Amino acid sequence: MRNFIILFNKEMKESLRNGKWIWLPIVMMVIGMMQPITSYYMPQILEMAGNLPEGAVIDIPTPSGEEVLIATLSQFGTIGTLLFVLALMNVISQERQTGAIVFVVVRPVRVFQYIVSKYVAQLFILLVAFAAGYLFTWYYTNFLFNYVPWILMLGSLGVYSLWIVLLTAVTLLFGTVLRNSGGIAGMSILFLAMLSLLTTLFPKYMEWSPSNLSTETSKILIEGEWGSSTLLVSVSTLTLSILFLGLAVYLFKKLVRFGN
Repeated sequence: MRNFIILFNKEMKESLRNGKWIWLPIVMMVIGMMQPITSYYMPQILEMAGNLPEGAVIDIPTPSGEEVLIATLSQFGTIGTLLFVLALMNVISQERQTGAIVFVVVRPVRVFQYIVSKYVAQLFILLVAFAAGYLFTWYYTNFLFNYVPWILMLGSLGVYSLWIVLLTAVTLLFGTVLRNSGGIAGMSILFLAMLSLLTTLFPKYMEWSPSNLSTETSKILIEGEWGSSTLLVSVSTLTLSILFLGLAVYLFKKLVRFGN
């Protein structure tokens, strides 16, 4: 446990030095803030853009606060996923490339402690960034649109956070087997994109898919309660995350043993 805490603190200090603790929450808060603002002022934005026939009237239905939050989660699912993968791609590969990992593995540190400490530390940073962005969205949504109960906001935040749990495990898994940062990011995004595509193409057989988390959060916000498949999707996401993390530990142990 002592080694885990030391490695966890090391990751936190490193993330503070490279600015991840600063730029990632700020970017997520900007994304979260822009969605309700652009939704509210969209008629004025279109009117100022011009090129409309004389006498044309812009009549865009005002979205509800719940719909604004759903649209923001959709933005987080695309732009946010890309940002998070980019933030994670160098977590292991950089230490492998510089040889700094040698100074870690020669110490009485288990591979399990090394990988899991990185996973927990990076996941914590990503969840804080996501929560900050989503809270900004909720604040501006309540200010510009209708009030969304905080219990629904927290419920949707908690369920959608599971996507970040999986994303972190997937990116670290590819980080253990690949050295190139671009390859790690590309393979991680490709895997997550393929998962989403398969879920769209075969909804009947992919009810368990983590890609359905966005649908489950929408049900929570619109209907005010968990859907019938929310538990299934949540459990499958956590199970896959644990499996990917375990596979990352196993593969990295093999790589260290053979000096890779």
